[in-house]
Amino acid sequence: MARVKLQLPEAFTFSTDLDVRVSDVNYGNHLGNDRMVTLLHEARLRFLTHHDFAELNIGGVGMMVTDLVVTFNAESFMGDNLTFHVGLTDFTKYGCDMIYRVENKALGKKIAEAKTGIVFFDYDERKIARVPKVFYARCAPEMLEERDKATPDAEVEVAEEA
Repeated sequence: MARVKLQLPEAFTFSTDLDVRVSDVNYGNHLGNDRMVTLLHEARLRFLTHHDFAELNIGGVGMMVTDLVVTFNAESFMGDNLTFHVGLTDFTKYGCDMIYRVENKALGKKIAEAKTGIVFFDYDERKIARVPKVFYARCAPEMLEERDKATPDAEVEVAEEA
């Protein structure tokens, strides 16, 4: 079976450090793949918190993960301090990809790369929602003008009021 390859940009807009705890180590005595997913979730929450959002309240709607890819490049062990670089790519009208590069801080070694596809979701109405303008404004301001050109103002207002 061919390995999955992620093509990530060099620039990331946010970084946070997380330690590998004893509870993150599996029977192979290294960071377990299931625990990496948990650490990616923590990095995503820290990214949102940095931009004054909560996972369930981003301009009145929440966020939902639709897909996940993780590629491992090296082992990580208990006590390692990992830097999670986080960024956004591939916007659609309903979501984007959140990308991650994970490095061992002391060694400067790439441990993993990952991508989570996200959509915005109105949990009250139980349906997907457009990317809130405030998300663009705080997290990807360079995309705001492009979004406004692609979506007429009347359509944006109706979608964001819903």
